[in-house]
Amino acid sequence: MITTRTAELRWIRADLRARRGQAALTVLAVAGIVTALIIAATLLEDGTNPWRGLFERSNSAHIWIHSKDVPDASALRRLNGVTDVAGPYRSAPATLVTRGRRVPITLQETPSAFPAVARPLLREGRWLDVHTPNGVVVERSFARALGLRPGSPFTVTGLNGATHALTVAGLAESGDQGFYPEWTPGLAWTLAQTLSVVEPAPGRTETVTGLRLADPAATDLVVQRAVFTMRNQVQRVTTWREVRASMELDNRLLGLLLALFGGAGLAAAALALANAAGGRVLMQLRDIATLKSLGFTRGQVIRMLVAEHGTLGLLGIAAGAVVARLITAYAMGETVAVPLSAGPLAAIIVGTSLAVLVAVLIPAWRGGRTPPIPAAPAAPPRGHLSRLARVALLVRLPPALVLGARDAFTRRTPAALTVCGVAIPMMMIAIGLGCWTTLDDFIRHPESVGQAAALTVRPGELPAEEARGRAMADQDVVAAYPGAELDALVPWQTRTVRTRALGLSSDPYPFPVVEGRMFADRGEAVAGQGLLDLLGVQIGDRVRMTIGGTPLIVRIVGRVVEPEQDGEVLSFGVDSLAAKDAMPPQFYALVLRPGADAAQVRARLQGQGLEVAQAVNPADRLAVIRVIIVALVAVLALIGLASLLTASALGLRDHVLDLAVLKAMGLTPRQVMATLVTATGLPAAVGVVLGAAAGAFWSRWLIDLEGRGSGVGAGIGRAPTPGMLAATLVIAIGAALLVALIPARRAARAQVPVTAR
Repeated sequence: MITTRTAELRWIRADLRARRGQAALTVLAVAGIVTALIIAATLLEDGTNPWRGLFERSNSAHIWIHSKDVPDASALRRLNGVTDVAGPYRSAPATLVTRGRRVPITLQETPSAFPAVARPLLREGRWLDVHTPNGVVVERSFARALGLRPGSPFTVTGLNGATHALTVAGLAESGDQGFYPEWTPGLAWTLAQTLSVVEPAPGRTETVTGLRLADPAATDLVVQRAVFTMRNQVQRVTTWREVRASMELDNRLLGLLLALFGGAGLAAAALALANAAGGRVLMQLRDIATLKSLGFTRGQVIRMLVAEHGTLGLLGIAAGAVVARLITAYAMGETVAVPLSAGPLAAIIVGTSLAVLVAVLIPAWRGGRTPPIPAAPAAPPRGHLSRLARVALLVRLPPALVLGARDAFTRRTPAALTVCGVAIPMMMIAIGLGCWTTLDDFIRHPESVGQAAALTVRPGELPAEEARGRAMADQDVVAAYPGAELDALVPWQTRTVRTRALGLSSDPYPFPVVEGRMFADRGEAVAGQGLLDLLGVQIGDRVRMTIGGTPLIVRIVGRVVEPEQDGEVLSFGVDSLAAKDAMPPQFYALVLRPGADAAQVRARLQGQGLEVAQAVNPADRLAVIRVIIVALVAVLALIGLASLLTASALGLRDHVLDLAVLKAMGLTPRQVMATLVTATGLPAAVGVVLGAAAGAFWSRWLIDLEGRGSGVGAGIGRAPTPGMLAATLVIAIGAALLVALIPARRAARAQVPVTAR
């Protein structure tokens, strides 16, 4: 004898077999959304930042103080809140010569035995050895950028012009400095005797001292105490917050993008599940009524429907969790240091499960209220002609289109679910296209993100004016702006920020000013959004900073788009520097003529003995966003496709008894097919248009909001281009009509049962 539970399982299995394609789409859509949410949380969670793992394993210092003289380490160790001290170590700037390139580098003294605090993590090769003093250990990201490996020759030039041949002994990582090239110059650890050979003059070195704290939250207070203790010796200060921010910038941007798409996709997936469950309930009214007449209770029917549709969602959640774990462990192994912690992971899985169950419970509850009448009516509800149908009649559209327009919104709830189920994915697709357009704008117009200069020339061993003359002699170079980058202590002297002297006040570098104006006189400056937020100032305010012990007072007259250092950059003319800090230009920013090939110009200038670096466009760092957009568009398209399949099936169910009537009225199979396609395609088309319009409207605002939050600043967002948006509309509407066409064509050619006639 068949039990009730067995009957339920057989009914569920038979129904899933009858709609395998739609069931598979549901599982894939939910899996894609859960994968996006878990990866987003992994990138956004502070614990997954590569900085955390490096910082803990290397027992890094929370504060690094750079000073000209050697500080009293015992006095710093006695400061309240300080648990240990790293150093003091000597540090010297030098130039690395490799494969014809000259790259700035910092050589830092370190003992041959691994120190207790701020010990680099050796990844390849071996550590420093007093028996091989010519060996150096290079920071890993810097070595990868230059193609250095253990055993590679390492030639450096000191400030006195002397060249020294060294060898790469090993590669190491550290939580005390960000990754290259976001954090420059590159770093290499050497023995004290090696550093003395490269830079024998004590006046050309500085001292770095690290402080390990008991409570990282007290960083600012400890910095103030240390600066007071060292009096006027402090040149600049870096803290663990700056290193963490430099390592997490791209991760947070990708995480926020994934979270946005995942959250909206979850809402769309819930609507698709509710639409699918509701559609199946309407299509199975006869079966449900028969089951209730055989003794099934309302609770059993609800349980059966929830089990069927909820299982698909739970399978998708499980698959998404597995895929996300594989992606973070293997594809993102270099980015993600540790997997997502249990709390956020459980919150995502439980929250998604609740959304899925609620989405299927409502239509299941309605199905449980079906009366036990075997001959449940299948005809759609009757009513007056809709306004859309009346308009179709007035403009004398063909009868098939009029009938389709009449039936498109007969069932308002399923029609609304179809519109929303298509509109939300389409809105997110349009926002993704806005991100794509913004990246394209970065590439086509690098000047909009502060990269009017495609190349940077450093004089090196040449006099500054001679280096400038050689650069300007090139036919493709139209301007050369003198520049220098210096670290400055902020007013409360708890950290340092980047200051950039570039161009003259009378001839400023073409910064992309989005608020206020460009500086035009000495003592005026422009700043990034991150610096304005850090200092709590506005355009028109004066700020006071300290550069090398010399006060710098400027008035901020404009805000610029600043993609470097989280926007914490102050820019002004070279002539605004005090005489003490004025020096020969560190570099010249070269603006090329439109259409010039930067790589070719760089090669020509390098042939003249110049040190030339090519600017790295922010779009190159964010190129992975394009891959993410493509993947998410595919997932969102699956969600929209699932909603359309449900709408098509429900439309055929409502009109199966009308086929004979339509044919008796004289409609050909093509006209019948047009009627069915119109009834399903109109709600889909409305959803596509509404979603695209909303996405185009919100995309620029959302991108600018993220730009402001990241410190880059508002003014970078771009909406999808009209051509791109039009092509997307045509493709989306065409795909919707194609999805509706396949079942409609099959139904129009099918033989109508005699009972229907």
